[in-house]
Amino acid sequence: MRERTVARCTCGDVELEMSGAPILSAVCYCDDCQEGARQIGALPNAAAVQDADAGTAYVLYRKDRVTVSRGAALLKPYKIRDKSATNRVVATCCNSAMMVNFDDGKWWVDVYRARIQGDAPPVQAHVCTKFRPGPSGRASDVPSYPGYPFKLIVRLLGSKVAMMLGR
Repeated sequence: MRERTVARCTCGDVELEMSGAPILSAVCYCDDCQEGARQIGALPNAAAVQDADAGTAYVLYRKDRVTVSRGAALLKPYKIRDKSATNRVVATCCNSAMMVNFDDGKWWVDVYRARIQGDAPPVQAHVCTKFRPGPSGRASDVPSYPGYPFKLIVRLLGSKVAMMLGR
């Protein structure tokens, strides 16, 4: 288990710290992730958010294991729809996509994998591939799922139970 992982914006003014092992490392192809990536990518000087095949790579952590260790005032949430519970959080200093969090009580945070410093956890799954525009074009040794796989739901629920038990 990794004790401490750091995610940093491009210019280094914003930093997240994650403790413990992630729930999962995945690439998502859903319509919302693609639209969010397009909107963030259109910001001035923003680094690309999507992979070449339109996937967005995340590392999921329990919310209680993610802290903003530097630059909290520089973080700005973006919503692709006004009433959406999903916030794509960007470091305004350099328009780096940092994380996705939620207004509706979800207990996890999706940290953009590209922001992880050092060796990011390997991708374990490709999810919502039914939304991928065209074939992947890359060989992959990780499973691909047209939606959200049952084992992802089980991992998320397991992390909720562990969080409730203080583990």
